[in-house]
Amino acid sequence: MPSASRTTAISLGKVGLWAFDLDTIPMSQACDIAGDIEAMGFRALWVPEAVGREPFASCSALLSATSKLVMATGIASLHARTAQTMQAGWKTLSEAFPERFLLGIGVSHQPMVEGAHGKNYSKPYTTMVEYLDAMDRGLFFAAPPTVAPRRVLAALGPKMLALAAERTEGAHPYFTPVEHTAEARAIMGPDALLAPEVAVVFETDPSRAREVARQYMAMYLALPNYANNLKRLGWDELDITGASDAIVDAIVGWGSTDEVLARVKAHLDAGADHVCVQVLGAAPGSVPVDQWRELAAATKDW
Repeated sequence: MPSASRTTAISLGKVGLWAFDLDTIPMSQACDIAGDIEAMGFRALWVPEAVGREPFASCSALLSATSKLVMATGIASLHARTAQTMQAGWKTLSEAFPERFLLGIGVSHQPMVEGAHGKNYSKPYTTMVEYLDAMDRGLFFAAPPTVAPRRVLAALGPKMLALAAERTEGAHPYFTPVEHTAEARAIMGPDALLAPEVAVVFETDPSRAREVARQYMAMYLALPNYANNLKRLGWDELDITGASDAIVDAIVGWGSTDEVLARVKAHLDAGADHVCVQVLGAAPGSVPVDQWRELAAATKDW
């Protein structure tokens, strides 16, 4: 069993789910499944923002459909809304659902920012610092949260990881191998929340598992933020552009349930407080409920 969690004001548990899958089905079905996720024993469910549902609206519906589940954004793009609007949405959900909403904020990626949002992506670190400053100055004359609202940053590099520890609860790294988790813990110190996303495939055949993993990884390996982070960790251009078996196996855990659990445990042993597991391989428009149940049963005593 992984070691005891660090103390944090918001209860995420050791293992949660990271799921774009709920965006692919009608909202009414997503709400029903969120109730199932809560009944399975998961404490936290992470949802993205890119080309799916608007995350504040989605989180509000999913929070209303459950009683204890924590909803977290992984991540809400700062380019999609002003700092004034972001802090208002953050405080609105934090007041309505005390200790059940965790705001993950990120700078997103240049193609999305400049293409979909028509914004300037230059100087992402400076942009984040200024955005957090503006959030903290934001006006909010509605009924305030009764407990402090919680936020984390999408962080990969050392400067953003340090900022996450300094200005927020901690970091939510995405698309990272185990060695990044160890590095992030060393940079952020012992007290900051570290909640990496980990993609897994419940498939024991190496060819089939890696095929699913490569389909998932193709877009991310082409994004400079992720590619540069992997290069900084020692991966070379051929591994990245060719999606080598080695890099596939480093990013995506696959195999039997025990092998999948071993990958999750490796991140916890490397310093993660909470691992957001993204199960890959569901057919379009479907949700991997059976794999989620298997994961819940295997980690219920963690």
